[in-house]
Amino acid sequence: HVQLAESGGGSVQSGGSLTLSCAISGKLYRDYCVGWFRRVSGKETEGVAALGSDGTATAADSVKGRFTASINKDKNSLLLQMDDLKPEDTATYYCAKVDEREYFDGAYWCGLRVSRFTVWGRGTQVNVSS
Repeated sequence: HVQLAESGGGSVQSGGSLTLSCAISGKLYRDYCVGWFRRVSGKETEGVAALGSDGTATAADSVKGRFTASINKDKNSLLLQMDDLKPEDTATYYCAKVDEREYFDGAYWCGLRVSRFTVWGRGTQVNVSS
């Protein structure tokens, strides 16, 4: 039974950087996706970045080139390196996981569809001021 716990949120000025961590307790299965999502109060949760068990990565267009997701060798810590932060990045950030990748058009991958992810952390707040 995997549990997730985020940390590393805080306040930063526009253009700054933060690194979020997600502690993963329990063992990930051979086939999995882990990802980062965010939510602004009153709006829907959106996908930010995801990593598959095969190392493939997916990122939302809004963060490509600025945010990088990674997982450590022991697969017990998921990171989100956020650079060049903007005020519109202000949100509560969540990590999540699902036990299998999606199969589409002849390939396995990890999308950012919120409804697929089955285990969630409690979130960490990121505030970016202009």
